[in-house]
Amino acid sequence: MSLQRLWAGWRMPYVSGAAASGDQRETEQPEAGADRGREDCVFCTILASDEPDDATYVVWRGRHSFALLNAYPYASGHLMVMPTRHVADLEDIAGDEAGDLWGTLSEAVRALKASYHPDGVNVGANLGRAAGAGIPGHFHFHVVPRWVGDTNFMTAAAETRVLPESLPDTWRRLRAVWA
Repeated sequence: MSLQRLWAGWRMPYVSGAAASGDQRETEQPEAGADRGREDCVFCTILASDEPDDATYVVWRGRHSFALLNAYPYASGHLMVMPTRHVADLEDIAGDEAGDLWGTLSEAVRALKASYHPDGVNVGANLGRAAGAGIPGHFHFHVVPRWVGDTNFMTAAAETRVLPESLPDTWRRLRAVWA
């Protein structure tokens, strides 16, 4: 059976109104010089902390971007790559910042391939709360190694993921191959 579509153009005012009343997406831009972070952003808090990278799971820091292990990984090796600057929207990243971000994303894929030898890699971003962004105020890519058959009965029947490696082990493994 194929997916059917029901066109209901009259619903757009409702959908737009729901977003305006219920979505607390950050829309204000920080003042010049204040865009390095927000106190309430977990990513900015990690970057600003005095904790060592192996404690915060920062795998790599670049000039304008960094790579961080996901604390709730989809699979072992699940990385997040993001700009250092607290910015919510992909379209607000340009120039040197965009180049550095893309280079970090490419390096993340290379590091995952070198250390995990996956059959494939998912790279994606959830842009906005409605798209699934858990932290919509700080744009980030997810980079996830994948293997043929990596979904099993635990995920399908028990809604549980089995991760065969601890976060500290994943951090050491990726840090060792990062150029």
